[in-house]
Amino acid sequence: MPETALSGYTLPVWVAAAARAALLQLQGEEFCSEQPLQLDQPQLEMVPVQAVAPLGQGRCLAMVCCEGGAALDLTRGLMIWVEARWGLPQAAGNWLQLEPGEGLGVYAESGDLCLSSYARQLLETNLQPLMPSGCSLVLRLTIPRGRALAERTSNAAFGVVQGLALIGSQAEVQQSAGPDALQSALAELRRRGALDGGCSELVLVLGENGLDLAQQLGIPAEKLLKVGNWIGPLLAAAAEAGVQRLLLFGYHGKLLKLAGGIFHTHHHLADGRAEVLTALAAIEGLAGEALNQLWQAPTVEQGMAQLELRDPEIAQRLRQSIVNRIESRCAAYLKETVGCNLKPGAALFNRSRQLWAVGPQAETWFPHFSS
Repeated sequence: MPETALSGYTLPVWVAAAARAALLQLQGEEFCSEQPLQLDQPQLEMVPVQAVAPLGQGRCLAMVCCEGGAALDLTRGLMIWVEARWGLPQAAGNWLQLEPGEGLGVYAESGDLCLSSYARQLLETNLQPLMPSGCSLVLRLTIPRGRALAERTSNAAFGVVQGLALIGSQAEVQQSAGPDALQSALAELRRRGALDGGCSELVLVLGENGLDLAQQLGIPAEKLLKVGNWIGPLLAAAAEAGVQRLLLFGYHGKLLKLAGGIFHTHHHLADGRAEVLTALAAIEGLAGEALNQLWQAPTVEQGMAQLELRDPEIAQRLRQSIVNRIESRCAAYLKETVGCNLKPGAALFNRSRQLWAVGPQAETWFPHFSS
């Protein structure tokens, strides 16, 4: 089997492969280490499954190991368990029930599994043809390391807690750290620049979640461009494309790196968040044990929350210092690389789904923001 068929899949694909293997085992079929799945293309793709085991009392458990391919993906090597069991007889439209186990992201308000429509459609497409008439199926999904890995995402900013969300919108991994993601964004930027009227206003949004929040905050969708981690080249390309009003919009724990001059933001390639955060805090007057606590904080979110309680005045100054520094570093980057005087704005949000800091250049995008 070609290597590309073995790699580069999003979480929903691996869940579907494990679910199919578990369902077949539940029906007494022999275990097959490769499951044929209908993905985004008409032809079937073979997806590997590590193991399947009967648990007794009408239950079976399947296990897969995620492979994100060349992408420096958070889920590379991640184990997923899918337990299948028969449910009560149901109407045809309610034959599949999903239960979130350990490590699966759920909405904080409702406790419902955070699942994209694509993920459910993938399960239904690949499982329903195998279902006996009049039966229903219950799948319990578990990601043993999901809760810990979720702390490295911005899921909580969108009300998703306890684990990783199954929010993939396609079968293949979008390699935000790789050159393909950069080329895709550059191509879209060129397309917009070639339109009548060009592309005078642009918002570079980090991540799928940021797209949703930006629109809810009133930014028109046609001005938004989702980007990965290649911030520097995209800033330069936007300036060269004639963009006159440019905004960076993203989670504070990600964009903070730009304040330190780090313009490729994937955590495998560059970090420095703790160093940038504590350096700017020291400039604002934080010292001693308070500064050490900020340095030791496991995340930017937790460190700032502690500082808000301890010294809200310095915390407020630090927030503004961070976003001001991001704007000035981006302007300097463009001056050095492209030779233009474009001054990008920066707006950051936190895990409470709220604007956290807005820089001077970004204030016109959010006229109602109150810091």
